[in-house]
Amino acid sequence: MKLPISWIKDFVSLDGISVEDLAHTLTVAGLEVEEIQYIGLPMPTSGQQAKVSGLAWDSEKLVVGEIREVMPHPDADRLVLCRLYDGKQEHTVLTGAPNLFEYKGKGELKKPLKVAYAKEGAEIYDGHQPGFQKTKLKRAKIRGVESYSMVCSEKELGISEEHEGIIFLDSKAKAGTSLADVLGDAIVTIAITPNIARNTNVYGVAREIAALTGRRLKPMPEDLKADGPSVKGKIKLEINNSELNPRFVLGLIRDIEIKPSPDWVQRRLKMAGMRPINNIVDATNYAMLEVGEPLHAFDYDVLVQRAKGKPPTISTRTARKNEKLTTLDGVDRKLDDFTVLVCDTAGALSLGGVMGGAESEVTDKTRNVLLEGAAWNFINIRRTLGAQRLSSEAAYRFSRGVHPALAPIGVSRGLELMRRWSGGVVSKGLVDKYPLPPKETTVEIDSSDVRRWLGIDLTPTQIAAILRKLQFSVTTSGKKLKVKAPDHRLDIGAGVIGKADLMEEIARIYGYENIPATRISDQLPPQRGNYSLTVEDRVRDILATLGLQEVITYRLTSPESEARRLAPGTPPDDKPYIALANPISQDHAVLRKSLLAGVLEIAERNAKLRDRIALYEIGPVFHASEGDPLPEELPRLVMLLSGPREPAHWEGADTSPLDFYDVKGALQELLNGFGLHELRFETHQHPSFHPAKCARVMVGERQLAVFGELHPQVQAQYDLGKDAMQVATLNMLVLLDLVPERFDSQPVPAYPPVLEDLAIIVNEAVPAAKAQELISQTGGKLLTDVALFDIYQGDQIGSGKKSLAYRLTYQHPERTLTDAEVAKLREKIVKRLEQELAAQLRS
Repeated sequence: MKLPISWIKDFVSLDGISVEDLAHTLTVAGLEVEEIQYIGLPMPTSGQQAKVSGLAWDSEKLVVGEIREVMPHPDADRLVLCRLYDGKQEHTVLTGAPNLFEYKGKGELKKPLKVAYAKEGAEIYDGHQPGFQKTKLKRAKIRGVESYSMVCSEKELGISEEHEGIIFLDSKAKAGTSLADVLGDAIVTIAITPNIARNTNVYGVAREIAALTGRRLKPMPEDLKADGPSVKGKIKLEINNSELNPRFVLGLIRDIEIKPSPDWVQRRLKMAGMRPINNIVDATNYAMLEVGEPLHAFDYDVLVQRAKGKPPTISTRTARKNEKLTTLDGVDRKLDDFTVLVCDTAGALSLGGVMGGAESEVTDKTRNVLLEGAAWNFINIRRTLGAQRLSSEAAYRFSRGVHPALAPIGVSRGLELMRRWSGGVVSKGLVDKYPLPPKETTVEIDSSDVRRWLGIDLTPTQIAAILRKLQFSVTTSGKKLKVKAPDHRLDIGAGVIGKADLMEEIARIYGYENIPATRISDQLPPQRGNYSLTVEDRVRDILATLGLQEVITYRLTSPESEARRLAPGTPPDDKPYIALANPISQDHAVLRKSLLAGVLEIAERNAKLRDRIALYEIGPVFHASEGDPLPEELPRLVMLLSGPREPAHWEGADTSPLDFYDVKGALQELLNGFGLHELRFETHQHPSFHPAKCARVMVGERQLAVFGELHPQVQAQYDLGKDAMQVATLNMLVLLDLVPERFDSQPVPAYPPVLEDLAIIVNEAVPAAKAQELISQTGGKLLTDVALFDIYQGDQIGSGKKSLAYRLTYQHPERTLTDAEVAKLREKIVKRLEQELAAQLRS
């Protein structure tokens, strides 16, 4: 939000406070000043937290000038010569400003025009170049006339982009006065966070400054000269849903004249980032920026015409089926059933709290204006903005919350400004419907709360003084204070939340920088670990050492996106999705049921940039819960591997593609890192995986993980490159149950191992894991490792057979094993393999 410092000064004195100090004060109090734009004032040298821009005006070379006569140029119709007095002497100034043409050739002006005059050598902005490019005035001859100075437009001074005409100053400005003393200003850009929505206006910021600096806050302007007949009987008002529209206020002004608003008003609006339109629309915007209540002006005569000559009836209601409205931006909008409309008996007039309709807008023919101020449900306003993909200054404020108490204040201020700038007559009274006033918020605190929460000692009198600066009502009784929130605050809660809100207000105004650093005096709560988070972090550490990179995907998705993870022809998943009531887009309309789909989309993007992919994600999936409106959040892990096994290297590298055994190895390393060895690997079928290259990890009857090669038809639905994608999915809930609190680690052996190879011939249907399991069981503690290093099938061992070769490691922790001991163990192993698998030793 942009605010000129000169406007803030209307409500609080800033004498003795530099713009830089003011920006710092606001920032540390929670109103972060992001940028300061200087217009004519001296620029700071260094040390600013906020971004700084602008142009300092030379007090000697940029002054108030007085145009006494506008004469035609002897050789150019679009140029004029001005007799201008700069407070010391007269000059002949050449200009092509179109707003001077009406004075051309009329002789000496009875009332001289006060303008911004730049002398030779003055630094200004070039009005004919895009953006703001600085230039210095130099003497030159233009169409036979020597020119060394100029009268300035707003762009040349850095006030706005306007450069079609020159600036006219107040007639009371004295020629020769430094222009910075008359027009000098600074614009602060404040980041408005949702918790300070009350400050989306000049008066709100002035209130904060007054409280922070201890200066007097001038009262909000509420004077309204209403000399016309009563508004009673001229308009009727109905509210159909007070939850969506708790208050609605209308006022009427007649016999206006549409014309430009005063120059100073237009300059203020431009500096605040708004485009001047005409005096009536500018009055609504000016009042909104000043008071904080968005207003909307209707052409009253159009409303009477729509009511067939009768007093119009204004109502608020939600949109009907297939109802449409053309808004002020010219867009024909189809309305949702939750959108609140301002209507009359003929139909919709405007989107309540968002934007007016085109049919009843103020035009050059308007003579009577009906002015609206209202309060709206901020959540419903946000829904409307999302659905209509629309934004406006009014909606920016209403979507953050505007207190209903501001509605009559804003309407009165808007009517008074219209009266002053248009010459209209304001009808007596307002039409005010207020069916749902907000509950008054009262919070009780005492001085010990401040000590405990903030670590500072303040008396009840000091606490009350701080809160009263922010217009809270405070009554004290001993150490206790009863605090009532002012009627512009919607952000103060009740109970302990309200107490926390008040502590924040006390801390802000007392000054965060003034709070001393102290040690906590309360007893520390018992320290409890977060077991699931500890396990997740350990998973991350292990996968990082294996070379995998973590990704985080959106938890919101669409059923169509998730369907890509399944092979075509897979029966649809009958589990319902958790749908969002107000999705930001159709691509993010439901909570995900699978982690795999999102990670595959990330891999799809990365596959265009690199050959090797090694990604993982840990995150929840969401399943509907019977009898509970909230879904189950089930933690999952997904790993993806693809591309060359090793990156290319000048010494040579294994660039063969990663395969089934690589993802199996990564999964085994992960589980070994948690001391999990008693696992069972078995073949499996899954619609996302290759039917012949898929397996699962079982613990008893519980499935811990599924891994293998991505189904070719699934891979074809993503742009993942030529190499097959290897995938593993793991149930983190099962892993959490399996991870032991402690597991034994073995010291480095002091005695040498005995290494032996064992090759057996078995039926090709026998899993290698089964044989390995029997070998490990039979070998006992002395058999410290079993590794499969070769599989062979061929005519030499017969049809339907395969050879499995294992490397066995025997080792005793306290001595060296003898050959006899090893031979005895080997014989025992071979015998069991023969008995249970009908295995034969391969010679």
